[in-house]
Amino acid sequence: MASPGQQLPPGWVAQNDSAKRYLFIETTTGHSQWEPPAEQPAVMETAPSASPPPAHHHHTKRRQYAAGQTQAYYGTDTFTDASYGAPGMQQQPTAPGPQLFTPGLAAENQFQTQQAQAVPGQPPYYGQQPEPEYINGPAYGQPPQPTYGQPVADLANQFGQMGIGGQKHLQLYTTNLFTSPPDPRELHRPPPEIRLPPGSCISPSPTANADPSYQRSTLNAIPTTSSLLGKSKIPLALIITPYRSLNEGEEPVPVVTDTVIARCRRCRTYINPYVQFIDGGNRWRCCMCGMSNEVPQLFDWDQVHNQPGDRWSRAELNHSVVEFVAPTEYMVRPPQPAVYVFLIDVSHAAVQCGMVATATRTILENLDRIPDEDERTKVAIVCFDTSLYFFSMPPGTSDTSMLVVSDIDDVFLPKPTDLLVNLAEARQSLEALLGRINDMFQENSIIGSALGPALQAGYKLMSPIGGKIMVLTASLPSVGAGALKNREDPKVLGTSKESGLLQAASPFFKTFAIDCSRSQVSVDMFLFSASYQDVATLACLPHYTSGQSYYYPAFNAGRTEDALKFAHEFGEVLAMPIMLEAVMRVRASRGLRMASFHGNFFVRSTDLLAMPAVPQDQSYAIEIQIEEAITTPFVVFQTAVLHTTCYGERRIRVITLALPTTTSLSEVFASADQIAITTLLANKAVERSLTHKLEDSRDYVFQRLVDILIAYKSSMTSAGAGASAQLAISDNLKMLPVLVLGLLKNVGVRQSAQIPSDIRAYSQALLSSLPSQLLIPYLYPTFYSLHNMPPEAGTVGEGGVIMPPPLPLTSERLERHGLFLIEDAQNMFLWIGRDAVPQLVMDVFNLPSYDVLRGGKTTLPVLDNPFSQRVNAIVQKTREMRRGVYHPHLYVVKEDGEPPLRLWALSALIQDRADVLPSYQQFISSLKEKVNSS
Repeated sequence: MASPGQQLPPGWVAQNDSAKRYLFIETTTGHSQWEPPAEQPAVMETAPSASPPPAHHHHTKRRQYAAGQTQAYYGTDTFTDASYGAPGMQQQPTAPGPQLFTPGLAAENQFQTQQAQAVPGQPPYYGQQPEPEYINGPAYGQPPQPTYGQPVADLANQFGQMGIGGQKHLQLYTTNLFTSPPDPRELHRPPPEIRLPPGSCISPSPTANADPSYQRSTLNAIPTTSSLLGKSKIPLALIITPYRSLNEGEEPVPVVTDTVIARCRRCRTYINPYVQFIDGGNRWRCCMCGMSNEVPQLFDWDQVHNQPGDRWSRAELNHSVVEFVAPTEYMVRPPQPAVYVFLIDVSHAAVQCGMVATATRTILENLDRIPDEDERTKVAIVCFDTSLYFFSMPPGTSDTSMLVVSDIDDVFLPKPTDLLVNLAEARQSLEALLGRINDMFQENSIIGSALGPALQAGYKLMSPIGGKIMVLTASLPSVGAGALKNREDPKVLGTSKESGLLQAASPFFKTFAIDCSRSQVSVDMFLFSASYQDVATLACLPHYTSGQSYYYPAFNAGRTEDALKFAHEFGEVLAMPIMLEAVMRVRASRGLRMASFHGNFFVRSTDLLAMPAVPQDQSYAIEIQIEEAITTPFVVFQTAVLHTTCYGERRIRVITLALPTTTSLSEVFASADQIAITTLLANKAVERSLTHKLEDSRDYVFQRLVDILIAYKSSMTSAGAGASAQLAISDNLKMLPVLVLGLLKNVGVRQSAQIPSDIRAYSQALLSSLPSQLLIPYLYPTFYSLHNMPPEAGTVGEGGVIMPPPLPLTSERLERHGLFLIEDAQNMFLWIGRDAVPQLVMDVFNLPSYDVLRGGKTTLPVLDNPFSQRVNAIVQKTREMRRGVYHPHLYVVKEDGEPPLRLWALSALIQDRADVLPSYQQFISSLKEKVNSS
């Protein structure tokens, strides 16, 4: 791209139209040509997470409990046993060798410190639990910690095998899955270390390589040939969360404001910490294609102080994630304002369940949180049942008038103005309207939904600008365009025909979604029906327009928990900074090609992803092919997202990840990232269940795991192709089998004839959009023992509330007198044993005994005793530390309570056998049979 100050050759004119902006570039042959650049991507600011609960003192005085049960409640003597210190589960100590400082591999877990504070007889880092990476993401910009904690002796470090470019190889350690049960703390560790060759980075900054919470690869050492990659059977893919939210204390993404954007003339790569400066610093060599480029004249000029600047302090040379303020040549049109159109179902079912009242009150309470710094944001409200109800809101007055359109076959706007209004100017009339909508339709007896026509009306209102349509509906669309029929058939569930229920029933929604994408309109769906709603079809809209689906089955605002959950999540979505008119493109070094894409977007051309409005904490998976042998010592992947902020500024977010190359199969295995592989497999499983059958989806995932185990056994162990009593895998992949088991048991893909298709379709929407930090607990829930947790758990330490040590997911750990918390980032279960002492029930629930305690959705009371305060602090911290807007329900589950609720909670303990699904031990045995029979 011609940067500011550069002139195009005489006779050339930069052409702009709504589809392409063409750029002058130079080809390898020296001829001139025109090439479309990346078009339009999106970005996110972030809201700080809620502050932790206040500190509370823990028990200072023991109470009198029933004989023999005090230890279980206070946990002094049962401390060791309950904290995963059982025989045969010893953790190998963290590497004593020298720490390798890898730029950008931030890790939250302070292993060394915790080892020093270790409890005798416990594995290292016992005590205060580290903040898991999959919960908060590594703190951006922290120095790295040692890699996967296997003993790497100093000698081995000094004489380690040398790979391409002379960097030291990652050490490979083999684990026998039969003697190494899953340890949940393994998931809290950073990914395998990225060991780049010396001199590959021009910056000493620890943030010069991409943090895994923004972009991570399934392999942290890239095979030089596709045959080497094929031999490992590990898929090569990137997991990208370009707009992850920032936690309190994390550094915001640095912004380059001077509009000096240096890009390679040939491959359009943005300048980054892995380029080389040549010719006395006047030129730079691209790290992807090797092209020599001129350094822009203003690159070394400080425009703020109008004086020569320090090149080496520029953000784009020191940070892997950076944002550029885009000059006018990156714009097809001036940045548009943020637009929100609310489509609210006011049919009888929606009003009766309380959705309308809760939704309008939430919008009213959050008007100040909707992004509108420049006072350009526009809003409109359209209600619908079997007719459409528009509201005219003239600015400067509190008067509103309702306009009814009952002709839904040919939707039109009843008025040219005052339907889509400026939020600041029409604030009075908007507030008055939101306060009255529920009363207007309180007696509405109409049953039916014209959702399709309502979508068409919303589209007509905003298509010249773009923005976000927020749909709140409590029934199946029944009239007009996009009308659907109830196709749920219990006899089909669990059969080969079930996948048909997970595919869209009507082409209207996909066609409409593509029209929306073209006009920069994104759709969010909030679904509330107590009966069948065809989530599979309605979720098409968010899927192709980069929105998100939220599902509240059997919603009833009369239950405080239902109203709170929806109000919290809807309020957070309203307050979220939305990024508009976005497109994303991923570039890679020569020899690598983006092969397939997974996530919520529309693929506009071969590798250009259109995202009308990008929400925070949405993840995308991109598979990569090695097309030709790689000859460089390292490769670079760069994601560019061009977008308009909701504050009216055109920006480009650039995320750069550099990874070493290797010719060593052992290093390929040692560099594999089990979290990234699982995230990719979840996306692939959903895709395959839609294109094939659910059974094919499960078989595919299982076979991919078997292939990796066979490849490891035959090439990395002495057993080779023969039968073996062990089941070997590299240490850094030892949680992959249990994560795959969690995926196979997840509601989205598991074998069952009892899962309603709406529940399954919603789970699949989550599996294909959640970032790894939310997806991993969704597949492998967290399990805590509360009645005998360490005394510091639930109190406030340096890093906030201290969490108890996580337990392995098996009911063997449940005790009849115990209190346990199980959570999967979407739901939380407080399991209480039938022999729980009355004092424990009183301390937590303020009830005299177990017998009067009721199971089901609940809100825990905060009582005036230390144990209640610690349990509440843990529940609150669990909700806060998960990324995203989700506010999980809390269910009390009694050991002898309602069977459906009990079975639901127990299904989260994925290491147990359930129905036709195997236990972890059975799963490992079946894997071993497959591997040995190969």
